Amino acid sequence: MAAVKNKVKFGLRNCHYALATMDDSQNVTFSTPVPIPGAVSLSLSAEGDNDPFYADDSVYFLVATNTGYSGDLEVAMIPESFLKDVLKETEDANGVIVENKDAEPAHFALLFEFTGDKKQIRHCMYYCSATRPAMEGDTKEDKTNVKTEKISITSTPLPNGIVKSKTGSNTSDTVYNDWYKAVYMPSATPASTETDTGA
Repeated sequence: MAAVKNKVKFGLRNCHYALATMDDSQNVTFSTPVPIPGAVSLSLSAEGDNDPFYADDSVYFLVATNTGYSGDLEVAMIPESFLKDVLKETEDANGVIVENKDAEPAHFALLFEFTGDKKQIRHCMYYCSATRPAMEGDTKEDKTNVKTEKISITSTPLPNGIVKSKTGSNTSDTVYNDWYKAVYMPSATPASTETDTGA
């Protein structure tokens, strides 16, 4: 069967988070992904620099650094599970969610997908941290304006250098269908060097 290749991408859905745990040997394991419903927008900018080394009156060598991505995730409302699992807010005996200044947020993998003209493109950012969402609200007038919530996300490389992964035109059905069941870890050997045109 011929590989399905997208020409364009649009939309955002199926956001999930999976808690990341790093042991003393810097091995990272992930919990089962948990949905973040109500995705509105995601904007992550690449972090890093290209530093040229000049010799012989030209660029002799180019040092490229990849320190990950940073940006914002906007959703209808941050789920309580994310507040407790990632931002480490606690729920007391009366069911009240409590924020504490000494809480240390957890790292997590962020999974999501962009809609393509042929097939959804599924992504995983492996080692993310998040800030607390701002608080905002307006009085209700003659029409209801929904207020969304936004968190700032920083995604850094894993100790083995992996930053992110995404499904492509040659991704197997098994890997594609199981994307949100467990965090996918890339195989050690690349399958091919074919140019990616699936966005």
